[in-house]
Amino acid sequence: MDMRGETVLMLVFPATAQGTRHALRDVRGALTRAGLAPEMLSRVETVLAEVLNNVAEHACDARPAVPVRLTAELRGSALRVRAHDRGRPMPGGVPPAGALPKRDVPRDLLPEGGFGWFLIREQSDSLFYRRADGENTLELQFRPRVPG
Repeated sequence: MDMRGETVLMLVFPATAQGTRHALRDVRGALTRAGLAPEMLSRVETVLAEVLNNVAEHACDARPAVPVRLTAELRGSALRVRAHDRGRPMPGGVPPAGALPKRDVPRDLLPEGGFGWFLIREQSDSLFYRRADGENTLELQFRPRVPG
């Protein structure tokens, strides 16, 4: 029995803000054409925006010569997305925990960032990171969620 799913997206783009914007547009189009439910599409877009911006800003320092490879595969109603880059590894070799920053501080002391990994972990259904042969691979799984 073939356990592979249907590949609905294969992209290679530069690890820059503009490359990320164009990739997210292409992701939306491909996943819409593949019939992904709007709720799941929204989560995938939110997560990939955070992931790809992190790759561009932190792993690759917005160096356009560093390509990012992105694939998406449907397996029934589930979606698996993989992002590959040759930027710096994750600090400590693992993705950040994704805890929310402290919010019980005066408004002018609230952080501007620090919410990305919380969103990534909250909106995806599983996450796996690997560093091998100088390449980062982040695999994310998404499954439909019942409103509740």
